[in-house]
Amino acid sequence: MKDAIKRVPVLAPIARTISRTYRALVKPFPGSAEYWDRRYCSGGNSGPGSFRKLAEFKAEIVNGFVNEKNIKNIIEFGCGDGTQLKLAKYPPYTGYDVSPEAVSLCRSKFADDKRKTFRLMKDYNGETAELTLSLDVIYHLVEDEVFEQYMNRLFDSSEGYVLVYSSDGDVNGCGQADHVRHRRFTKWVEKSEPKWRLIRHIPNRYPFGGDNRTGSFADFFLFEKA
Repeated sequence: MKDAIKRVPVLAPIARTISRTYRALVKPFPGSAEYWDRRYCSGGNSGPGSFRKLAEFKAEIVNGFVNEKNIKNIIEFGCGDGTQLKLAKYPPYTGYDVSPEAVSLCRSKFADDKRKTFRLMKDYNGETAELTLSLDVIYHLVEDEVFEQYMNRLFDSSEGYVLVYSSDGDVNGCGQADHVRHRRFTKWVEKSEPKWRLIRHIPNRYPFGGDNRTGSFADFFLFEKA
C-alpha cells in the first residue's frame, strides 16, 4: 500500500501530512531531556555526527586545540552515549548529560579509564575546567528556558575557553524534526556574556547537503575569556 501511494504524485504529500499529524497526536514531543533518554533507552545513539568522517573531523579539531593550548582539564555538557569520546585525546575529563541512560552507557564504555568521569546534569555543583565543550547540543535545546540555563552553565563553568560545535542561525524549516531548533547562539553570547569573545570560527569540512550522515550544518566556534 505504501509503495502504491508513493507512485501517485497527488497522494504522496497528503499521506506524509497525515502520517506526521498522526505521530504528533499519538506521541507528542516529550521535551528535550526526556526525548534523549527515551532515545538511548530504546537503543538509539547520539546521531550520525558521532560516526565516520564527521566524528573524525570533530576529533581532529578538538584534539588539536587541546594539544595547542596544553589544556589541563575539560568539562563537556552533553556527552551523549560516548561514541564521539572514543576518538578523544583528553586530559582529565568530566562529561555531563541529562539522560541517565547516556551516563550509564558512558560509565560502562570507559570503566577502565580513570581520567574520565560521568555525571547527570542535575548533579552539577559548580565545578569548573579550563575548557568547556558543547558538541552537537545547542540546536537540540528546543525550550527557551533549557537553552538559557545550558548556555549560562557552559560559560560560567569555564576558566578560559569554550568550544562549541553547532549551527548558528535562526532559520527553522517546515518538517524539521521536533528535537531540533536552530538558534543564532553567537548573538546570545555577545549580549549575555560580554567578557567572552569569539576568537576562531572553523567552518565544517563537510557542510550539510541534504543528508546528515555525510554532512552537518554545525561549525566550530571558539570563545576565550577576555
